[in-house]
Amino acid sequence: MLKSLMLAKAKEAWEQDQVDKQGEKERYLAERIAPVRTSGLSFSQLQDLCRELHEKVEIVDEERYDIEAKCIHNTREIKNLKLKVLDLRGKFKRPPLRRVRVSADAMLRALLGSKHKVSMDLRANLKSVKKEDTEKERPVEVGDWRKNVEAMSGMEGRKKMFDAAKSPTGQ
Repeated sequence: MLKSLMLAKAKEAWEQDQVDKQGEKERYLAERIAPVRTSGLSFSQLQDLCRELHEKVEIVDEERYDIEAKCIHNTREIKNLKLKVLDLRGKFKRPPLRRVRVSADAMLRALLGSKHKVSMDLRANLKSVKKEDTEKERPVEVGDWRKNVEAMSGMEGRKKMFDAAKSPTGQ
């Protein structure tokens, strides 16, 4: 139902456009061309009138031909330019983009230009942490693991481990 209503409305609008165009054409022709009065003219006057009209038609035809020639030339030029654009687009390959490392200062300088005076040292605001020296730890003796297992088994082995852990820190 809605589709048929829309089609009917579109048909009415199209018909109205056709009537408007025809009326505009008639008004334009009435302004540009005076009505031809042939009644009461002699044969020689009618011939003169025909010659004048024929000259006007020739002038209009020449203008129409010139405009058509320009239009054809322009369309041909547009077509050639489109082909050139397609050829050029096909020849160049975009290079793969590479990751560029830029410091914060360089980025601000690039964005703000020479106005950039504040340096952004991001590492200055970090807390300093004291690293523990791992070399100060007692060196681990590498030996036969079987002897170590036998020596450390039982309660005496646990006591030795407890004493060994106590003695380096006490010194």
